[in-house]
Amino acid sequence: MNKTMQKKYARLIARVGANIKKGQPVRIYAEADQHEFVTILVGECYKAGASRVEVDFSFQAITKLNYKHRTLKSLSEVPAWQEERLKLMVEEVPCRIYIESDDPDGLKGVNREKMQKSQMARYKVTKKYSDALENKDQWCIAAVPSYAWAKKVFPNETKNKAYNMLWDAILQTVYVTKDNDPEEAWKNHNADLKARTKYLTEKKFDYLEYKSSNGTDFKAGLIPESHWCGGGENTLSGNFFNPNLPTEEVFISPKKGIAEGKLVSTKPLSYQGQIINNFSITFKDGKAVEWEAEEGKDLLDKMLSMDEGAKYLGELALIPYNSPIADTGILFYNTLFDENASCHVALGRGFCDTIDNFEEKSLEECQAMGVNDSMIHVDFMIGAPDLTITGYKDGVAYPIFREGNWAF
Repeated sequence: MNKTMQKKYARLIARVGANIKKGQPVRIYAEADQHEFVTILVGECYKAGASRVEVDFSFQAITKLNYKHRTLKSLSEVPAWQEERLKLMVEEVPCRIYIESDDPDGLKGVNREKMQKSQMARYKVTKKYSDALENKDQWCIAAVPSYAWAKKVFPNETKNKAYNMLWDAILQTVYVTKDNDPEEAWKNHNADLKARTKYLTEKKFDYLEYKSSNGTDFKAGLIPESHWCGGGENTLSGNFFNPNLPTEEVFISPKKGIAEGKLVSTKPLSYQGQIINNFSITFKDGKAVEWEAEEGKDLLDKMLSMDEGAKYLGELALIPYNSPIADTGILFYNTLFDENASCHVALGRGFCDTIDNFEEKSLEECQAMGVNDSMIHVDFMIGAPDLTITGYKDGVAYPIFREGNWAF
């Protein structure tokens, strides 16, 4: 992929994704093998007005070695210097940019129990900082290819061809072409998503019902004082940003404790560098009570036991079966893309900004109204070509999806 297109993409991330304002600090998280693209991105952040850009590099191979050789006690600790960085982040509220490029199988073989227990222990320390940043900062998740990820997506191609094909696919999904203005394209895209959220919010549905021939038969209740979101968002201080590049979804946080029935996955889930495939989850009184998987069942077990909130839903997201990402025909093995190719739900933490007038409420008040709390937020895909979704208000049915696509 030539540098001109990479620069155009980096500019989109800085100015439309994070939407950096003059004088704001920026923190970028990326894999070490993406240093060339990150260098371009850092330059675009400064051009957008960043006062300081810091980069936190990680590397899957080293992460795997750490889980293998470090003790559980060592992995569970949050050193004082890391906690001081978190305190500074709450004080400064930097723009945060996450560049995804992981090998979907990069952490295969890691001791899952050690990983889970260490993450749970660290979360007890870091949770107060993430809560303090809720709805205050601009953040953006985007992706660039790695050779390992590209070979997973295109296993029959040479390494270099697969890499270039994945670059082309990513740029297609985020509306970056040789001759267009991506910022204008995203302005129009956001307008379309906002029109759909407006319609859904005005209906004030009591609950949604999902049905498809693969076995999905499910109902989820909604919080009366909530609204649908999609596309760009605003921080509490009024800064507009696009948290996901790409995005095709409109979403809402359901009411904790009101969900019944079975959801069947329709795409593999890449979680913590490993794959969960062909799985289903059954809910009762809002809580996951039964689940099965053909691949990765033990990983699904661990995920659902991360904390009490992991068994409850935090998001319902609607994406047409014939979305631009789905139309690529590519299984990305990456949730950022695959979730935007299919209707999905998320286990775990919900979104307070789906509550009406959330700006005037505390995190605890939003959670008391029914927004789920958890250390995880994991999307899994349930979209199918015959998926039907119906909204109900005072017993009256309104079609939302028919044959996998929008019915309005």
